[in-house]
Amino acid sequence: MPLNAKPSDHPNFPPHGRTGLLLVNLGTPEGTDKKSMRKYLKQFLSDERVIEISRPLWWLILNGIILNVRPKKSGALYDRIWLHDDPDGSPLRKITRLQAEHLAKTFKQDGLVVDYAMRYGEPSIPNQLQKLTDQGCTQIVVMPLYPQYAASTTATVNDELFKWMLDLRWQPAIRTVPPWHDNPTYISALANSVRAAVAENGKPDALVISFHGIPKRYHMSGDPYHCHCMKTARLLREELGWDTGTFHATFQSRFGSEPWLMPYTDEAVTEMAEHGHKHVMVLAPGFVADCLETLDELGNELEEEFHEAGGETLTYIPCLNDSDDGMKVIEELAAANLAGWVDVAPRPAAKAPKPKAVRMKKAG
Repeated sequence: MPLNAKPSDHPNFPPHGRTGLLLVNLGTPEGTDKKSMRKYLKQFLSDERVIEISRPLWWLILNGIILNVRPKKSGALYDRIWLHDDPDGSPLRKITRLQAEHLAKTFKQDGLVVDYAMRYGEPSIPNQLQKLTDQGCTQIVVMPLYPQYAASTTATVNDELFKWMLDLRWQPAIRTVPPWHDNPTYISALANSVRAAVAENGKPDALVISFHGIPKRYHMSGDPYHCHCMKTARLLREELGWDTGTFHATFQSRFGSEPWLMPYTDEAVTEMAEHGHKHVMVLAPGFVADCLETLDELGNELEEEFHEAGGETLTYIPCLNDSDDGMKVIEELAAANLAGWVDVAPRPAAKAPKPKAVRMKKAG
C-alpha cells in the first residue's frame, strides 16, 4: 500500500492544526432567581479546593442548611448588580466576553481561536474546550484570570482542564498561564487606575488594597496566595510612591467561622472612619473583572459601613476590566504564552481613558 494511501476503514479525524486561547474566570449564576442561584452555589461550594473540610460533614452542612438558605439571600445581592436589560446579565460574564473578543480582534489570525469560559456556571470549561477542539485546536493555552495564585482559584481551573482531558483519546497540547502578581505591566496598569481616581476625586486619607481572602489554614498549609498579594501591594505602593501610613492591604469576603487572612477589609475601613478618615479609596487588584465581590461587597456594603462609622466619601476604583490598560496586561500575557505556537504581539501603548472611579458620598 502506498504511504499516502488511506485504508477504507481509517477513522475520519476532525480538523486539526489550530491553536486555542481560553480565558477562564471564576463564574456566575445564570440568573438571580432561587433555582439559578442554588445550582451555581452547589457547584461552587462542592469544589474540594474551595471548601477543604471533611466531605461527609460538609455535604450535610451544604445540602441541609446552606442550599436551603443562601440562594435567596445571594440572589438578592446579585440582583443589585445584574444587567437586567443586557443578554449577558452578569457583569463578570459580559466583561470576560469582551476581553476575549478584544483578544480575538487584536490577534486576528487564521490559526488562532480565542474564547472564554467560567469555572462555575456557563459557558463551562469542558464545553468550551470541546468547542475549541471541534474547531481544529490541537494545542490550547488556558489562562486562569487570577493575578495571584491560590489553590481555590488557579488550581481548580487546572483541575477541571485536566479532568476533561482524562477521557480523550487524542489530547491537545496544553499550556497554562502562570500567575502574574508581579508583572510590571500589571502593576503599572493598577497604578494608572489609582492616579486617574486621585486626579478625579482628590487624594484620599487612605488607599485600601482589598484582596479576596482565603482561610488562614490554607495559607499555613503552603498556599502562596498571601505572599503573592503582599508582593502586588508592595510593588504598587512603590510604583505610586505612597507611604505606608496611607496605603493598606486587606482581605475581604470571608465565609464561615474559622480565621481568614487578616486584616479584614470591612473592619479596617470601619476603623479608619472611626479615627477620622473622611475619604477612603478602595481598589481590588485580585479581580480582573468587576463582579459581586467588587460592585456590591465593596461598592455597596462597604460604602454603607464606612458611612455608618462616620466616613463621608468612599471612592471605589473599578477593576481593569476591558480598559486599554487592562487589555494590555492580558495581551502581553497571552502573547508570551502563545509564543512558538502562534506568534502575536500586543498593541503598542495607546492613550485611552482610564477606568473612572465610583465616588460615593455620605447620604444627607
